[in-house]
Amino acid sequence: MSTLKKKILIIDDDATFRLTLRATLEQAGYEIHEAEDGRIGLQRLQEMVFDLILLDLRMKDMQGDEALRRIKEMSPAMPVVIITAYATVQTAVETLKQGAFDYLIKPVDMDALLAIVSKALRYYELESENQVLKERIGEQFDFSRILGRSKKMRDVLEVLTLAAPSDATILILGESGTGKELIANAIHENSPRKDRAFVKVNCAALAENLLESELFGHERGAFTGAVQQRKGRFELAAGGTIFLDEIGDMALSTQAKILRVLQEGEFERLGSSKTLKVDVRVVAATHRDLPRAIEEGRFREDLYFRLSVVTIELPALRERKEDIPTLAEHFLKKYAEKNQRLIKGFAPKTMDLLVRYDWPGNIRELENMVERAVILCRDEYIQPGCLPGQFQELAGNGEAGETGVRPGHSIREVEKELILKTLEQTGGNRTRAAEILGITRRALQYKLKEYGF
Repeated sequence: MSTLKKKILIIDDDATFRLTLRATLEQAGYEIHEAEDGRIGLQRLQEMVFDLILLDLRMKDMQGDEALRRIKEMSPAMPVVIITAYATVQTAVETLKQGAFDYLIKPVDMDALLAIVSKALRYYELESENQVLKERIGEQFDFSRILGRSKKMRDVLEVLTLAAPSDATILILGESGTGKELIANAIHENSPRKDRAFVKVNCAALAENLLESELFGHERGAFTGAVQQRKGRFELAAGGTIFLDEIGDMALSTQAKILRVLQEGEFERLGSSKTLKVDVRVVAATHRDLPRAIEEGRFREDLYFRLSVVTIELPALRERKEDIPTLAEHFLKKYAEKNQRLIKGFAPKTMDLLVRYDWPGNIRELENMVERAVILCRDEYIQPGCLPGQFQELAGNGEAGETGVRPGHSIREVEKELILKTLEQTGGNRTRAAEILGITRRALQYKLKEYGF
């Protein structure tokens, strides 16, 4: 990373120490500015844009912790490196919770200083680039209907962002009820084909002969009951997108015809020898294990490779439990408005049950349950008693819930248990766990080290 013209503000009341830092950092190619106390530092921050702040904790005027709080109010993304005497290391750790990037202990090792400064500036640079990217994505794509802030859903949205504008065939994998059709629709709506047709076909809902007719159309007299010519779904989707839901249930003979459309862009209606050309994007989905189906001879390997140019795997709801409150509140608002019910939200014990439940039916089951609760409940808040029987059984498993925290535990034990459970919930993702806990990743790492992990 180039250090040219990177502006660093040193806030410290020790003029000699500031001079030492300035000499080291200027030699490394940084542009250095100084402030002898916190108040002057805040004034400098109002007058100029900086890339990094080095902040002393102990100063004669405004103390460093107060200056840090004010800096974060003015510029939340600004990386701040705390400088502290050995006796105040614990205080420095507390500042990490308040948003400091890192800390250095006096007397400062200059090699360590340069390493931390370089790391902090690179972090700030990446954060800025990510923010610009998010703004650009927000201008071009609207995935607002796809709810969820979990790491797994963020990964799904990242793939969608890259794949939707292309013309690639996409295969969506996931259990029933995970929202595969919603994802397929989002792909179409964020593609160059969005102004053309989006045609859906449930391959599991029709018998083999009816499915072929539905997909490719038929001529008059092609079979008993074919009293007139009919266009198939591929013709109707010309120029647009066709969504083949539950393609894993499709018969091998029909799979061969789908493969031909993907390879050659052509097919014939049933009862016709005339070859038709079609330009259509294919998005397919299934809850089946296609590699196993290939091994068992129930699915064509060549079709699988054609379909899975881009593969999107939707997580089950039990694998993204941090998204349950957002989804539940969304469905509550939807069905409260639909049924003209004045319901303000979920009681805390109710939400606890929703998060603890495993949701075998995934998002579809959650939506149906919320709709039922809205209709049956007469309280301002949905209480546990409004939920189906399986939730009553779950509620009877003990008041402690998943954390196992009961009176008699020390604060240290409770903190340790909370951190470990949060890491378990996020699949070991420390960045996401830190966000949920309301601390910095550095503070979380410090805590884990303290507990011997």
